[in-house]
Amino acid sequence: MFLFNRSRTRNPGWQRWLFNGVLVVLLASLSVGLSGAWWDFFSGNNERQSSLPTGDPVTNGESLLQYSLPIDNPPVRQLQQSLEDIATQLRARRRWGAIRSDVKAAARVLQRKEDEILASIAPEKQAQAQKILDDIRAGVDDFKEIAEVKDKEAAWIRRGELISQLGDLEELMVDEFPFEVPEEYSDLPQLQGRATIEMETNKGNLTLVVDGYSAPITAGNFVDLVQRNFYDGLEFIRSEQDYVLQAGDPPGPEEGFVDPETGTERTIPLEIKPKSEKEPIYGFTFEELGLYKTQPELPFSAYGTVAMARPEENNNGGSSQFFFFLFEPDLTPAGANLLDGRYAVFGYVIDGKDVLETLQAGDKIMSAQVTKGLENLVVPQEETETETEAA
Repeated sequence: MFLFNRSRTRNPGWQRWLFNGVLVVLLASLSVGLSGAWWDFFSGNNERQSSLPTGDPVTNGESLLQYSLPIDNPPVRQLQQSLEDIATQLRARRRWGAIRSDVKAAARVLQRKEDEILASIAPEKQAQAQKILDDIRAGVDDFKEIAEVKDKEAAWIRRGELISQLGDLEELMVDEFPFEVPEEYSDLPQLQGRATIEMETNKGNLTLVVDGYSAPITAGNFVDLVQRNFYDGLEFIRSEQDYVLQAGDPPGPEEGFVDPETGTERTIPLEIKPKSEKEPIYGFTFEELGLYKTQPELPFSAYGTVAMARPEENNNGGSSQFFFFLFEPDLTPAGANLLDGRYAVFGYVIDGKDVLETLQAGDKIMSAQVTKGLENLVVPQEETETETEAA
């Protein structure tokens, strides 16, 4: 059952009740020994080794974006793991000893494996990378003092800064776009990298990072529409508390973006990249392909996950409508929900989650603009008149 159709009609409450009821029953069944493919699917067992850390699922959008980068540098992943563990300890009580251990582990990586980290970065980016590493090292040193005085608020702030700096360092490790989009979709915009979107609403601002490394067509379509000012002034058309908030339906009879060059609605294929695979799968859900044990590179496991809406009957019918997933772990557990592998996730809200909590159907997107990464957008050139005649 698909709940995120491109439609102006709000889903009735009984559908959400049924969805959540089915989910509870299935998860309850797991606790009494459900086995076979369904167990593998819901437990998150993968056919391929995951790039995410073992243990509790990652539920921070910024961290999920970092783990999904196409890089292979074990020391930098060790450094990130130590910083991720700090968040786990901060959520618990009286675990400052464990936090100090994580800080020491991060300091050891920086001290002993700096050369290995820098080895993954191109010569022309070495100076920039070294500056980031020096800033991270200084931040880790500050963290030692924070842990000694047990200042939880300062620890959260410093950890967030370190994670952001580490993300900047990891992005320097990506030299080029890692794959080619199938030729049949070459007439669609592509985002060959990442972009940051600042979205102003009537309730406040949201900052989104959209990921072309995992969903180049979906992210490219979205960034292209932002550049066209398509979303400016549009209302949020559907809201479900602790579930979803949907937007992108233009005024008039159309339910998607009509390309002024062709006069027809531009649609994009369903695009989901399996974890540890080099390229996305197009046109099919994981379920349709029997990939019950496969997890997507960008999962529905963070508050503010950004995903593409589409018609129930057409996997390849997405156009302009998108939704924010309002992650509620009790209803849709990370790594064990029914949305992964069925809808195309293409980014996460990294700032403004407090604003996202207040938005409802009828609120408006006042404006949206690309503040970083526009150079990664590749828009197909229209055929010239001469080329058209020659064809």
